[in-house]
Amino acid sequence: MSKSVNIIECDYENPKHIDAVKLLLNAYITDEMGGGEPLGEEMQESLIKKLSAHKTLIVLLAQVGVRFAGLLTAFENIATFKVKPMINVHDIIVLKEHRGKGVGRRLMNAVVDEAKKRGCARITLEVREDNVTAQNLYKSMEFKEMEPKMFYWRKEL
Repeated sequence: MSKSVNIIECDYENPKHIDAVKLLLNAYITDEMGGGEPLGEEMQESLIKKLSAHKTLIVLLAQVGVRFAGLLTAFENIATFKVKPMINVHDIIVLKEHRGKGVGRRLMNAVVDEAKKRGCARITLEVREDNVTAQNLYKSMEFKEMEPKMFYWRKEL
C-alpha cells in the first residue's frame, strides 16, 4: 500500500468521524454484499446516537491519507463457558477502491489487539458463504469454522 493506513477509535464528538461512519455504513449497506437500501438522514442520526450510547461497542475507523476507507464495529460480550469477555465483530467495511490493500487486515489486527488488551477468550464473526475474499483474510489470521459447524440464524421482528 502506497499510503499508510491509520486505525483510530471513533470519536463521537468529531463531526468528521460521524460523517465517516454514516458514509461507510451506507457504502456497506448498498454494496452487493449488503444488498440493502441506504439509511436516510433521520435513521443515520438515530444510529449514531445509539452507537455512541452503547457501552460495549467498539468502532474503529481506517484512514488512508486524509480519507476514511474502512470501518469495523464490534461488541464485547461474555464467553460464558470461559467466564471471560469476548468480542463479536459485527461489521467490517472497506470501500471498494481500497480493497486488497491491507485496510481490512489492519482493522482486524486492531480489534485482535483490543481483545488481547481486554483479556478476551475469543473473537467471533460471521461471514457470508459467497464472500471468499473476506474468508481468505480471516483464514490468514487463523480464524476458522467452528467444530461442530455452526449456523447463523435469525428471526426478523
